[in-house]
Amino acid sequence: MIVTERLKLRPWRESDRLPFRMLCADKRVMEHLGGPRSAADADAAMERMIKSEKERGHCFWAVERKSDFSFIGFCGLLVCEKPGTPVDGEIEIGWRFRHDCWGQGFAKEAAYASFDWGFANLDVERIIAITMSENTRSWGLMDRLRMRRKPELDFYETSATTGGKEMRIITYSRSRAWD
Repeated sequence: MIVTERLKLRPWRESDRLPFRMLCADKRVMEHLGGPRSAADADAAMERMIKSEKERGHCFWAVERKSDFSFIGFCGLLVCEKPGTPVDGEIEIGWRFRHDCWGQGFAKEAAYASFDWGFANLDVERIIAITMSENTRSWGLMDRLRMRRKPELDFYETSATTGGKEMRIITYSRSRAWD
């Protein structure tokens, strides 16, 4: 578990299932992630996080607000599985938060804690972040996290995440040296 001033990044619990389903069904939250997802899709994503935590010791962890113990989203580190792209096998930082938690600095706080954990515990020189080019909120956070845009790592993807359309995925990275 990672504890920050206002948050706990922790392993997933069964009690996270319903709020995670609600997060994944929110059209505002999922606007640049292929649209709202079914309960089955959310459950499958949660199971992938649990499996990654068990096998690798990290995942996109559940984020709990300390003040009221509520599940507000996720943030953490995964091995990026994008075969045939320049980012396949990289460590990826990612986040998703409830709409009512946007604009309060939770994603930034959780991301900095995830970077700290990653560079202290993983033998990697950089951590990447990816998003659709239209997702200005997400790459805006990447800029605020002092990540560097890496256009040479961009790629095109057609998947559920892109709503079945071919979309440009942009890449940012942060080096161990915090350049």
